Amino acid sequence: MRVVVLGAGISGLSTATLLRQRGDDVILVSAHLTEATTSHLAAAVWFPTAAAPADKVASWGATTYDVLATEAARGVPGVVMRESLVLYREEPQPQPWADAVGDIRPARADELPPGYSHGLRFAVPLVEMPTYLPWLYRQYLDGGGRQETRRVDQLGELDDLQPDVIVNCAGLAAGALVGDTSTYPIRGQIVRVTNPGLTLSVRDEHHPAGRAYVHPRTNDCILGGSLDAGAWDTTVDDELTRSIVSRCSDLVPALAEAEVIGALVGLRPGRPEVRLERDEGLLPGVPVVHNYGHGGSGITLAWGCAADAVRACG
Repeated sequence: MRVVVLGAGISGLSTATLLRQRGDDVILVSAHLTEATTSHLAAAVWFPTAAAPADKVASWGATTYDVLATEAARGVPGVVMRESLVLYREEPQPQPWADAVGDIRPARADELPPGYSHGLRFAVPLVEMPTYLPWLYRQYLDGGGRQETRRVDQLGELDDLQPDVIVNCAGLAAGALVGDTSTYPIRGQIVRVTNPGLTLSVRDEHHPAGRAYVHPRTNDCILGGSLDAGAWDTTVDDELTRSIVSRCSDLVPALAEAEVIGALVGLRPGRPEVRLERDEGLLPGVPVVHNYGHGGSGITLAWGCAADAVRACG
């Protein structure tokens, strides 16, 4: 088949790559190249965030975990398995993501920062998107995939490409393309700081000042963050930057001496539930497969959702 995939973020690229691998004629269409997508900005540690429904998120997440863990073992650029610690002030309830992770244990008392009584230790994939996305894009092109850079305001504008099926992975723009008014932005701000020698990812989803996470990368450390549903403003909030650094320093005191390199804002594609289904009613004779609304879980769900989207293409 000839398949047009809309969107060059992680959802679009993973879907286009799997379609090409099974032999379809694939054209990736996006208004911007990968480095201008929200995916490029993401902290990109495997951890389900702001996505539903829970059962499908667990399944898609488990598939993606396995793909990324295999890529890390193969030495794919930008993908590593990162030792991680999730902190709690009270004994945690069973976590829906734990089955996908496999080996998981309670943190020892000497592994907990002041103020925390409980924690969980495990390893998950961390993906440095400025490295991984260009690599994945090159794999897609080298595998015979094609790409067109153009803005699309209506799906009918793709008629000239003569698609047999269209896959809508357009992120925050996906809903507007198909008349879905349930989509909304989830504003996220992160802070890049110098890495004071950290190798452990640490997070507290319930810090009193707001969610906090610390993700060491090769040349920096990503601190976050915010989940502001419905907020469109992409201006960096300096006060929020200071708050993020402060709360993350509660988790990892060594960060108090780290130098702030800069702050970034991205708009995650929110929706009450991920939409992944085949739609025969939008365009005459051309089915549309929806694959959008991943919230803050783009890298966590990408390969699982891509596999289902490919099956939905027929």
